[in-house]
Amino acid sequence: MLPEKSNSEILLYQTEDGQLKIQVHLENETVWLTQADMVELFQTTKQNISLHIKNIFDDGELDENSVVKKYLTTAADGKNYRIKHYNLDVIISVGYRVKSLRGTQFRIWATERLREYLVKGFTMNDDLLKQGGGYFEELLERIRDIRSSEKVFYRKVLEIYATSIDYDPQASITQQFFQTVQNKLH
Repeated sequence: MLPEKSNSEILLYQTEDGQLKIQVHLENETVWLTQADMVELFQTTKQNISLHIKNIFDDGELDENSVVKKYLTTAADGKNYRIKHYNLDVIISVGYRVKSLRGTQFRIWATERLREYLVKGFTMNDDLLKQGGGYFEELLERIRDIRSSEKVFYRKVLEIYATSIDYDPQASITQQFFQTVQNKLH
């Protein structure tokens, strides 16, 4: 059974220069594009996209059954066709292989996001958070969860420190130690 395209949320992707707009289908926490969409996104040929996708699967980089979904699409002639859509994993893999100006721009963008993640431990889409849609609440919940873990860790440190023979909660060294630990957690 094929899912109807209308069951997924449709977002509009636009490049920074505003020259390119593509409808992106969002479903199951990933985006889905056709080969034709990727041709437009990376400004290259269908043969080039097809070759890269074939190589991605032949090299075992991705499992085709996990990253390809056929959607029932109504064409201009009024007939329904089963069109392959590729998820974000394929789009990223193709983006790192394709040689075009848009491919280069994509790699620069993706590398910036990866660098930010590796250096800061997170990356954020500020525009998406500003739009709402539950993303901001999800981020707050994750922060609360992290803060809760910090409290548990802090209590464990306190328990361990309190077992020392010369533990004195009023001593300046003890208070200085816990201030240092608390500052490291914040």
